[in-house]
Amino acid sequence: MIQDGLHSGRGYDVIGDIHGCAHTLERLLENMGYSRQQGVWRHPQRQALFLGDIIDRGPRIRESLHLVHDMVDAGSAQCIMGNHEINALAWSTPAPAGSGKQFIREHTDRSRRQLQATLEQMAAWPDEWAYFLDWFYTLPLFIDLGDIRLVHACWDESLIRPFAAQYPDGRIDREFLESAARYGGFASQVLERLLRGSEMRLPHGGKMISKDGLVRHTFRTKFWEEAPQTYGDLVFQPDALPEDVAARPLTDSQKAELLIYGSNEPILFVGHYWQQGEPHPIRPNLACLDYSAVKYGKLVAYRWDGEHRLNRDHFVWVDVPRLA
Repeated sequence: MIQDGLHSGRGYDVIGDIHGCAHTLERLLENMGYSRQQGVWRHPQRQALFLGDIIDRGPRIRESLHLVHDMVDAGSAQCIMGNHEINALAWSTPAPAGSGKQFIREHTDRSRRQLQATLEQMAAWPDEWAYFLDWFYTLPLFIDLGDIRLVHACWDESLIRPFAAQYPDGRIDREFLESAARYGGFASQVLERLLRGSEMRLPHGGKMISKDGLVRHTFRTKFWEEAPQTYGDLVFQPDALPEDVAARPLTDSQKAELLIYGSNEPILFVGHYWQQGEPHPIRPNLACLDYSAVKYGKLVAYRWDGEHRLNRDHFVWVDVPRLA
């Protein structure tokens, strides 16, 4: 969704992945000067911009959905789609005839595990859950305010430009989701790249076990590294690569295929990547605001006031206690 930039002196507070940590989100909003008015969190001069992944994993998913939905409905926030919202839609949507699938996202043990907390917590409110699934279609895949951009995982202009030509508001529909059932097609590429990021396969069919116990044959990669030389220069995830893989040189063809978000592009905010430590810019025009809130890390926001380069002092956060 492409919009004009800063309006009438209004500031924006970009907020990372919530994952059902509703009480922590309330603390963060309160710390930034938002208050609950007629049941909705509002700020007199600012608007919250959520980076998606409202659902899954955390203890208060239903409360998080209502909080964000009501802010968006009242105009005190905007929210983009995260990979967990698209997962929920794909899990709930029958696959088109001839696709060889029963659902767009097959009901495997791995898929069920990712959605389990949401399905359990929403089980007593089936009508509400159906409503929120419909509401997810109103969340754009990205927001472009001119001076700042938001996407859940990766900004790829080569996909965003043709997608926006078809969907100027940045919102998918059921037809687009159904077409994503065909792996490798345009819809599949858009959702994979924008919501899950860029990845590289481990060499020689290798695999690794992530900290959450999943077997992975790929690893998440940086999409801004200007001159990487090895696999280790590209890795961007909490799980480190095996030492021999990290030291492996990239081939010229691999380097040529890399996506690079240029240092002269507008400021870009992403979530998705489970960062740790004290929040800070990755580059002067790039910040990840996912600091593992649901794993007792930090729920992070960046307070943007019109600057063209990120200011470390504009990051704010709350630490997540065991009862978030």
